[in-house]
Amino acid sequence: MADLEPSPDLGSGDLLPMLATAFPEAVSLGRALAGAGLTIAVAESCTGGLLGATLTSVAGSSMYVRGGVIAYADDVKAEHLGVGRHLLATHGAVSPEVAGAMASGVRTRFQASVGVGITGVAGPDASEHKPAGLVFVAVADATTVRVIRLDEDRGREPNRAGAVRAALRLAEDAVEEIRGSRPAER
Repeated sequence: MADLEPSPDLGSGDLLPMLATAFPEAVSLGRALAGAGLTIAVAESCTGGLLGATLTSVAGSSMYVRGGVIAYADDVKAEHLGVGRHLLATHGAVSPEVAGAMASGVRTRFQASVGVGITGVAGPDASEHKPAGLVFVAVADATTVRVIRLDEDRGREPNRAGAVRAALRLAEDAVEEIRGSRPAER
């Protein structure tokens, strides 16, 4: 039996990433959500919870984060997010249609103002005959679903980080649009 090394002190912060520092967009989005009195929920596939972890790394995020689902498997997308099985069969899990359905489904199920859906191929290998780095990010509110495509393969972790960063920016754009469409308070 090999000798085991003692675990490093993970409480020091030296070894763990500081998500709010790595993703300043999370702070900006949090301010926008809190300022508008809006909430957010997330549905993640290839990012595996990184978006949720990033959002909740911001102090005070309990004011606006409703929750999230890591939906790696298609049956989880269908059963817990309401993504149609026909949609999955027709377009595949990595598609703009599924990303949009994930965003809408999580928004509805968590009764949030805004829902975010991320689906893609983080890498390093291709899947579903789709290349590594292909990611679809969607943001849904009560009336609109916005979807963007990312398709630059920079490696597994940079692909995941890029998807989170894109989701934070797209969500903030959506919040700003929602705020702009409200009648001015007097």
